[in-house]
Amino acid sequence: MRIVLGVTGGIAAYKAVLLLRLLREAGHEVRVVPTRAALEFVGRPTWEALSGQRVTSDVFEDVEQVAHVAVGQQADLVVVAPATADLLARAAGGQADDLLTATLLVTRAPVLLAPAMHTEMWQHPATVANVATLRARGVHVLDPASGRLTGADTGPGRLPEPEEIAAAALALVEPAPASGADATGSGADATGSGADATGSDAGDERDLVGRHVVVSAGGTREPLDPVRFLGNRSSGRQGVAIAEAALERGARVTLVGANLAVPAPPGADLVPVETAAQLRDAVRAAAKDADVVVMAAAVADFRPVNPSGAKIKKTADGAVPTIELVETVDVLAELARDRLRAGQVVVGFAAETGDERGTVLEHGRAKALRKGADLLVVNAVGEGLGFGTPDNEVTVLDAEGRPVATARGSKRDVAHAVWDAVRPLV
Repeated sequence: MRIVLGVTGGIAAYKAVLLLRLLREAGHEVRVVPTRAALEFVGRPTWEALSGQRVTSDVFEDVEQVAHVAVGQQADLVVVAPATADLLARAAGGQADDLLTATLLVTRAPVLLAPAMHTEMWQHPATVANVATLRARGVHVLDPASGRLTGADTGPGRLPEPEEIAAAALALVEPAPASGADATGSGADATGSGADATGSDAGDERDLVGRHVVVSAGGTREPLDPVRFLGNRSSGRQGVAIAEAALERGARVTLVGANLAVPAPPGADLVPVETAAQLRDAVRAAAKDADVVVMAAAVADFRPVNPSGAKIKKTADGAVPTIELVETVDVLAELARDRLRAGQVVVGFAAETGDERGTVLEHGRAKALRKGADLLVVNAVGEGLGFGTPDNEVTVLDAEGRPVATARGSKRDVAHAVWDAVRPLV
């Protein structure tokens, strides 16, 4: 396979040398296209020696071969690592003022950008908007890692390790290995036909590579006193399955777990919380750079106004204390309203029971209209239903309350069916 490795002018350019070696050792032909600034960090002889090809960076070099067009046309995959804030801005603007940006403009091959820059640059509204623009065009943009940056600074902006970049890049063009299950099922139908997800082998397709996903799971607990709390029956199994499915599909996952009864999947960044207020703060902090937020946690609607500092005890006269409640913040509605990142997709879950005022689906439709999320996953709960069970059955509604998919089966099956419905929106 013919790979173009673009390198821009950042201190992390030295890691691209290791990335080049990984791609070459995997048997691929790699042409390195550095910017002029990149050559200030790693010289041309290094790139030529390791790639076995001539290295150029200007559109006026190799003019007789029309390199500014041919390089992009001939590529099967384009990877840029590191991708500086300047490169993201020029690519988003469609500029072609050097060989690398010209290649990005010409190529029709999959493109993976691995940004690296200081935290303030990564979080600046201009960079956020440029990344959203590129992703909307189908460019795969990895989220940077957090850690030590140039000098004494730390935070998000560090280039991911070469092994991670190579795996993410090659996953765009190489099919994932079969899981061993019968691959005849396609998961739930997210086009509106409502097909079941039973028996699907979803997850073989790594269609969330380069995306950051935040998932909340479990059930919040609101303290009454140091011993007791108001809670719910959620085990967190469905939310954890949502997180695990996202990992299988290549996403970087932050899991905000409220009192989980099951372990978090390996590879997820777990943020443990207990109360609705803690969950709100953790989700909002993680969602600032998330492409998708899935609110699968069962968040308390009410909390005690004045939790007791000591255990509430029975009295000799049998008097029963009155506990005054107040509404908690509607985290899902708030996220849907605020959209902490441009183009962010927000997905809610609605655990419902039917009553004299309507069916489970009717309550779900009303909630979809009220919450403002892009999708709302509705499931019936009760004795032996939903909470704590190995299986689930859901209907996915759009923002207007219209069914776009149904899914029935294991919670893993349901999780992949939900991602099948989400993926066209990302």
